[in-house]
Amino acid sequence: MTLPAFASSDALLHFAQSAGGGAGAPGGLLGNPMVFMVLMFVMMYFVLIRPQRQRQKQHEELLKALKAGDHVVTSGGEHGIISSIKETTVMLRVADNVRIEYDRAAIASVKKAADKPEEAAPAKS
Repeated sequence: MTLPAFASSDALLHFAQSAGGGAGAPGGLLGNPMVFMVLMFVMMYFVLIRPQRQRQKQHEELLKALKAGDHVVTSGGEHGIISSIKETTVMLRVADNVRIEYDRAAIASVKKAADKPEEAAPAKS
């Protein structure tokens, strides 16, 4: 059994070479999958990784700056005033004679001075 002339290996090789037309890599530089992967990683870094690291650094600075008397909100939503600070925990006063100990990492935010009604100047009548 013989192959037809168009299916011989020489004919297929000639057809493959002539079909390419002598062109280089298709698509040029952007057709390279490695370049595409690098560009995707750079985009992911600036969209996801970098902002997350910045938020983490801000939260660490917030936790280092905590002091007694600060009005804080925990990650669970509890509002309280810091009565004492230990190395890894804080004691919050949430009501009269009610103190709860929280891990420092549970502090989500510190309320600003404008948010503290006790420190606002009393209205004169």
